[in-house]
Amino acid sequence: MRNNINTLFIANRGEIALRIIRTAKKLGLKTALGVSDADAGSRAAAEADHVARLGPAPSSQSYLNIEKVVAAAKEAGADAVHPGYGFLSENIKFARAVAEAGMVFVGPDPEALEAMGDKLKARAVAIEAGLPVVPGGEAETVEEAASIAGETGYPLLIKAVSGGGGRGMKRVDDEKDLKSQIGYAMSEAEAAFGDPRIYVERFIASGRHVEVQVIGDGTRAIHLGTRDCSIQRRFQKLVEEAPAPNIPDAKHRAIEDAAVKLAEHLHYKGAGTVEFLVDAETFDFFFLEMNARIQVEHPVTEEVTGVDIVEQQLLIADGAPLGYEQRDIEIQGAAIEVRINAEDPNADFRPSPGLVAKAEWPAGAGVRVDSHIRSGDNIPPTYDSLIGKLIVYGATREEAVARAAAALATLNVEGVKTTAPLHARIMDDARFKKGGVDTRFFEGLSAKGGANG
Repeated sequence: MRNNINTLFIANRGEIALRIIRTAKKLGLKTALGVSDADAGSRAAAEADHVARLGPAPSSQSYLNIEKVVAAAKEAGADAVHPGYGFLSENIKFARAVAEAGMVFVGPDPEALEAMGDKLKARAVAIEAGLPVVPGGEAETVEEAASIAGETGYPLLIKAVSGGGGRGMKRVDDEKDLKSQIGYAMSEAEAAFGDPRIYVERFIASGRHVEVQVIGDGTRAIHLGTRDCSIQRRFQKLVEEAPAPNIPDAKHRAIEDAAVKLAEHLHYKGAGTVEFLVDAETFDFFFLEMNARIQVEHPVTEEVTGVDIVEQQLLIADGAPLGYEQRDIEIQGAAIEVRINAEDPNADFRPSPGLVAKAEWPAGAGVRVDSHIRSGDNIPPTYDSLIGKLIVYGATREEAVARAAAALATLNVEGVKTTAPLHARIMDDARFKKGGVDTRFFEGLSAKGGANG
């Protein structure tokens, strides 16, 4: 570190807070963590050098309260604030408030956040940078949506302009459902993001969700290869892997180059992910969005490249230039991440908060676990249900799949329901073993009883 940053404030919770604390300490930084009352006894709180109470459990009164978070960071003597993912990680007001308080925001400049935080602006910027986009456009009325649908055809996808995580997103298969679905999407978008705006685009039935990890220092950018995140339920990712399998080399390079082109067009600073929709049959690809933050699934990229992405975030935030040339990045082997959520997949993924009587996480060669949960910990009902990420590495994809299956067989969490049994079924699915599934994979798994059997 250049010593511009001595104390880092982590404005997050759970496994990502723990991960950031450990990486910061490896770099010789002091750490301060903001916690809600529900997280005061958390593993992350135990490992931070300083803990600041933000307020009651509800996020609106703690993790999402910009004034409280900034005040706590200042009081802790922080030089920089790392927002993790979710919560305030892509909030422009927060990034500006941190800077105005004399601290470094560990992430892109507010201009990049603003450009990528609004899906319509992001789409326009991507077009400026020369990236292909899915046909569609903004619609304020059913009539405007119907007009766009006349050009794109059905099915189409309604998306919230300020959306994320699948909220405000609806599929429409024919004109008779258009009015009701637009109403639902606008209401959901207003409730989740305070912004009812939506846009519609052509729905690519056989599409794959492929993303590219990029890192930039504001002057230049590189990519760290692709990830495939096509296994989703209601637009929420379940399984991620790197690199994306079964894509022709020329298309792979084109997707990666497009991501770097966008990052450099934005003068992007820090770690980000450029997401694409890839036609599973033709391999034509279209820009979807850019997540201007660390991603939940970043560990699979770290496993196949050897690059510590959180460390790079901190070094760049401290003023260091990008420490890699593109030629330095080699993708070796394959990695798979499964999200272990406290949910019951046999009860429509109903959340399963409560006391964890026992937590036995897998270990061994090629196995990594990023989790904040220990035996005796309590999972509050207030937050996201993610309790851990199981990441496996193999010299080949086949080895990675086998290791994931073996690791899942030894994973033991008692007291709450988890998605681990579902992931075991996915690892055993012939389509997944072959590689290159599209976003309809989960529908097929459910139809066979894989999700609810």
